[in-house]
Amino acid sequence: QVQLVESGGGLVQAGGSLRLSCAASGSIFSINGMGWYRQAPGKQRELVASIVSGGYTNYADSVKGRFTISTNNAKNTVYLKMNSLKPEDTAVYYCNGFYRLLAWGQGTQVTVSA
Repeated sequence: QVQLVESGGGLVQAGGSLRLSCAASGSIFSINGMGWYRQAPGKQRELVASIVSGGYTNYADSVKGRFTISTNNAKNTVYLKMNSLKPEDTAVYYCNGFYRLLAWGQGTQVTVSA
């Protein structure tokens, strides 16, 4: 079973940037698609970005143009570059499979102050 460990979160002012990383204990290439999800307090977990075989990406409308998902298959790592952060981006961010969910990691907290 692939295990996922997210990192890179923190406290940032509105308009700032962060880059999240997700290290997988096994090959993410075999998973065939990865996503970044987030869960804000009192809200359901939502998918914000995905990347599938061929490098095709998709984004939630709320982050389109500001977030970029990428992978380094050689390092079994998925990244989420977040620019122009807004207070409403505050959440715990998780990575996981896109077509097939694995066990959730602990996530990484992103807090954006106004």
